[in-house]
Amino acid sequence: MDDRLYFPAVQRNKSCIGDLLETFLPEKGLVLEIASGSGEHAVFFQKRFQGIRWQTSDPEELHRKSISDWIAYDGLTNKMPQPIDIDVEKRPWSLNRDLSQNLIGIICINMIHISPWSCSIALFEESRKILKKDQFLIIYGPFKIHGKHISESNFLFDKALKKQNSSWGVRNLDGLNELASKNGFKHHEYFQMPANNFFLIYHLN
Repeated sequence: MDDRLYFPAVQRNKSCIGDLLETFLPEKGLVLEIASGSGEHAVFFQKRFQGIRWQTSDPEELHRKSISDWIAYDGLTNKMPQPIDIDVEKRPWSLNRDLSQNLIGIICINMIHISPWSCSIALFEESRKILKKDQFLIIYGPFKIHGKHISESNFLFDKALKKQNSSWGVRNLDGLNELASKNGFKHHEYFQMPANNFFLIYHLN
């Protein structure tokens, strides 16, 4: 039985995200991905970055099944760990020794706008506990700048999200930076990406 899921956004953004990752990822180490969704990003990055072990996670069993099937489909079973069950708000996160010892950074793609703000708080608070000095937390998704949408499409997307769930929505980048600073992260840099998204890099002080 094939439980692979297909998220169209992945095909549009995986290469440009990968290009930025390539500019600063070390040659070896273990990256923890939070809210991995279908797993399409993860297997793409695992194949591209041979020295990195890509540890996926997701609270949804349907998503974890998809990730496992993508791992098998791409012949990565002997290379890539199976997905783990992490709900950012169920704390502390349950990490095995291998993950804790070899972790070099955390990445979270397209979660912030489709979850309550409390999930963003949990992401930074737990990341602060498990990352070491200068290790990274990467966040990708749409954001407002100084409280304003950067495009009409983002404005309409925000309205649609809030109609679907009143606790969702395109967040203000200033608010995220404030949350990061409160948890000991410095906002190293950010990049505007295709389709009005941003690639944010934070490092733990």
